[in-house]
Amino acid sequence: MTTPFGPTLRIALLAVLMARFAIQSGDAIADDTKALEPIRVSQDGTHFVTATSGNRFVVWGVNYDHDSSGDLLDEYWQQNWQTVVEDFQEIKALGANCVRIHLQLGKFMDSPDTPNAQALAQLAKLVELAESTGVYLDITGLACYHKKNIPPWFDGLDESDRWSVQANFWQAVAKTCKGSPAIFCYDLMNEPILAGKTVETDWLGGELGGKFFVQRLTLDLKGRTREQVADAWVTKMTDAIRKHDPQHMVTVGVIPWVFVFGGGKPLFHSPPISDKLDFVAVHFYPKKGEVDKALKALSAYEVGKPLVVEEMFPLKCGQDELVEFIERSGEYTDGWISFYWGKTADELSAKADATFGDAITASWLVKFQEMADKVKARQ
Repeated sequence: MTTPFGPTLRIALLAVLMARFAIQSGDAIADDTKALEPIRVSQDGTHFVTATSGNRFVVWGVNYDHDSSGDLLDEYWQQNWQTVVEDFQEIKALGANCVRIHLQLGKFMDSPDTPNAQALAQLAKLVELAESTGVYLDITGLACYHKKNIPPWFDGLDESDRWSVQANFWQAVAKTCKGSPAIFCYDLMNEPILAGKTVETDWLGGELGGKFFVQRLTLDLKGRTREQVADAWVTKMTDAIRKHDPQHMVTVGVIPWVFVFGGGKPLFHSPPISDKLDFVAVHFYPKKGEVDKALKALSAYEVGKPLVVEEMFPLKCGQDELVEFIERSGEYTDGWISFYWGKTADELSAKADATFGDAITASWLVKFQEMADKVKARQ
């Protein structure tokens, strides 16, 4: 996940975001009062449908991972609950139908086999909020984004014991969420990676803006193939979820190595690993002037299952190119999830210390809202 911007710059372009394009936190949108139906994979396995009516469902959502100050959701959702409520209303007003949240393992596990009851109660409260707001939740787990929240006992575990704790996390989360129609899916981990030929010493990948978004499943392959390790881990995590929740979908959001390396095949979303996963989730940030290349790489993840671009943002390309990427991938893509960091376009525009990053975000939120109707038309 790539969310931070570089050094801040003052701008004078805020007048672009005016009147008729303003995003107000209380704006109403169509179908606001409809009860949520569970989402399933269609019988032919190619797209999403609502479980009762059988209507096609296309994801148009946001990652709600941290607020404008960089604090993660499960670091402020208790003391600032009203802010979360307002943010969900603002997300709904954007036209989004799905919110991807990121839960830190250290906030949810008090010991290797003891979940944190308060965190689970707050998660249940968030699920109820999603139901009442009319949005689905993509629940991404096992996050170790902030090192300060990683328990020392967890860092000291070997691979087998670490996986057991992760499975216990998922059992607790699935037990809490199993009965809600607002659960879109469980995403096992954000951008998991594996060790290569060299033995690693750190479970976490590189730091980005004070956060560690990438996590290793193993430090040492020990003679196993990467496919064998990935398959064993996915099997253990999905089995843990299925002990309590046999219905809601499971996936894992991956870095598009096909795009990064210019070829190859997906690891997690190829058999036999993908047999345990309900749909493909991949993170794409097209580069400037390389939309065609990004689309070609994305097509490698079209493996006969629903496909969701679980992260996207005009970070490495302009807004127009990202829109082109979305529109041209619509033929075989079943959803796109961008970002919302707790500030509307109006609020970003009104900041006295507005930055270049604020301007990009505000402009993109306006465009995101405009595009919501086009996505709904596909349903």
